[in-house]
Amino acid sequence: MRINGFLTALACICLLGGCGNKEEVTEENKSTTEEVMPVTGDIDLPYVTPFTGEVIASEVTRRPILATINNYPDARPQSGIAAADVIYEMLAEGDVTRFLALFQSEIPEDIGPIRSARDYFIELAAGLDAFYIAHGYSPEAQQLLANNIVDHVNGMQYDGILFQRSSNRVAPHNSYFPGKNIEMAAEKMSTSLLYQKKVSYTFYKEDESVNIGTEAESVAIKYSHNDSFNSLYTYGREHNTYTRQSGNVLTIDELTNEPLALSNVLFFEMHHSVIDSEGRREIDLTSGGTAYVFQQGFMREVRWENIDGVLKAVEMDGSEVKLVPGKTWIHFVPANPGMMTSVKYT
Repeated sequence: MRINGFLTALACICLLGGCGNKEEVTEENKSTTEEVMPVTGDIDLPYVTPFTGEVIASEVTRRPILATINNYPDARPQSGIAAADVIYEMLAEGDVTRFLALFQSEIPEDIGPIRSARDYFIELAAGLDAFYIAHGYSPEAQQLLANNIVDHVNGMQYDGILFQRSSNRVAPHNSYFPGKNIEMAAEKMSTSLLYQKKVSYTFYKEDESVNIGTEAESVAIKYSHNDSFNSLYTYGREHNTYTRQSGNVLTIDELTNEPLALSNVLFFEMHHSVIDSEGRREIDLTSGGTAYVFQQGFMREVRWENIDGVLKAVEMDGSEVKLVPGKTWIHFVPANPGMMTSVKYT
């Protein structure tokens, strides 16, 4: 079966946004690289990267790094997002979304623009045992960081030291974290970058194809009437990956000037509530709920669960959803009204 909708195939997931539109903090630019290099050829490689499922010659020893990335239009295109193994996108205040970019396989030259922490960002970082990077915080997040819920570094204390500001953008859209500063940041915070909590996803083998569910070439996510924070993912058979558009503009990485190439796009329905007059939110990351998985041009409904602090998609039989090796984008969407998938068959 084929889904129509944007010319060829489109599954439209619609949800309502909510409340005002606030932002906070400030930041800057420039960074470094260090990669886990895959080996090509007929060699049977012994290790798999935990969050991208790619086979490699050496075991991954670096702890996940999780950074809050600004998604305001003035902050685009962002730097370093193409290097992220996983990007989680969710609402902050009002209709504004932010990214939490997870880096482990590769550390880009620059990460940013960096933005402020929320309590549910910290909750996600803690479950992943990630070293968390942000610039600023909500009152709830500030208290959690003060209580050392997660190892972290913040631009409020290290602006101009570990965080650098770009002269090409204005605050709060100009704070960047250079990748070369991660070791220094961990040292200043007296923490280890060793990969100790062996968090990982489950993957198909690299040569396996996926044909589970309903054929769907595209999926659109609508957070609100503000199209700047709505996105469209389109599957390309040539490279077996999805591109992303936001506000009708192709999502690229400023460092590479290339479009993102995503192997998996997931949507998790979660309970959202507004907790203050600023429009800040609480998001339930523990209860589980309905989820949708898009892989290799197919869509299927599954569930998500919080397993030992890590959010994972699970099949209806309780087994963990296998991901296609490569990069993954995960949306957190309000359970009310939820995701309505409209499908037209040819």
